[in-house]
Amino acid sequence: QVQLVESGGGLVQAGESLRLSCAASGRTFSTYAMGWFRQAPGKEREFVAAISRSGSSTYYADSVKGIFTISRDNAKNTVYLQMSSLKPRDTAVYYCAATSTGSSGTYYITPLQYNYWGQGTQVTVSS
Repeated sequence: QVQLVESGGGLVQAGESLRLSCAASGRTFSTYAMGWFRQAPGKEREFVAAISRSGSSTYYADSVKGIFTISRDNAKNTVYLQMSSLKPRDTAVYYCAATSTGSSGTYYITPLQYNYWGQGTQVTVSS
C-alpha cells in the first residue's frame, strides 16, 4: 500500500508557472506507475499526465501537451508536475494517483486504472 501527499498548489496569475509534487510513502515507489488528474467544480475528474514506473514513458492530455511536464524521482519517492503558461481554465484540484498493475513501461490514463489517490492540491489561476 502507498500513501500519496500532494503539495505545491496555490494562486497564480495567468501565464505563470507552478510545480506540483506528490510524495509517496513506502519503499516500493518504483513499482508504481503514476498519474496526475484534475477536477474543476462541477466537472468530472480528468486525466492530465501519466508516467511509467521507470519514468521512461510519459503521456499527456492534449490540453496540456507541450506545456506541462510530468517527471519522477524514484530515489525521493516523488512525482512532479511542472505547469507552465497557466490559464484560468487550468483552475482545479489536482490529484496524483498510483497503480501497481501492469508492466513496467506502461502508463495509465483513466481513473479506474489507479489504486491509490492523494487528497489533492488546489490550483487557482487568475486572469
